Amino acid sequence: MPKEGKFFDLFNAHAELIVEGGQQLVNMMSALATSTDGLEAHAAAIDRAESNADRITHETISQLHKTFITPLDRDEIHQLITRMDDILDLTQDVAQTVALYDIRRATPEAITLAQITLACCEKVKLAVNLLPSMDNAQAILATCREIDQFESDADRVMRGAMSKLFRDEPDVRELIKLKAIYELLETITDRCEDVANVIEGIVLENS
Repeated sequence: MPKEGKFFDLFNAHAELIVEGGQQLVNMMSALATSTDGLEAHAAAIDRAESNADRITHETISQLHKTFITPLDRDEIHQLITRMDDILDLTQDVAQTVALYDIRRATPEAITLAQITLACCEKVKLAVNLLPSMDNAQAILATCREIDQFESDADRVMRGAMSKLFRDEPDVRELIKLKAIYELLETITDRCEDVANVIEGIVLENS
């Protein structure tokens, strides 16, 4: 049996797709601020990223069954790849909700939340890239703290967005639609924080 699967390569490939999905989400929200042109193309790109990430997740779990000696604890590998996959699943949920709810406009708050989720995704990618060497322990932990801060920023933006929505939006249907989008966008940062927590645990256990 192989001593070590290409787990870090798989993590990095998945993290690239997470950032790709996050960028397409920002593009989608920015496009919605002016028109609905191009929404299908952005949604299709997110679908492709999510589908490719699913394949990487399945390959990682398959490698776990084939590999005798793994570079990290088996539970840590499983937790990390599944938590990473949760990020893209939620990104896809946002895109699908935009289509299902026939959302025709994005508020500045929705765009800001999308931008924060992208920043979180980029930090997830950085932390994953640093993970193969515990010489990077301090940089990894600092990156995880940045993810935590972005999650707090998203909480703050969402609270303000909800307050404004319930105060100013007269159309109940529009209120329900935007509320759902805000909550999904904020939850992406929660899932990024989940990944950061797994990575912090790996670093503290192995450094």
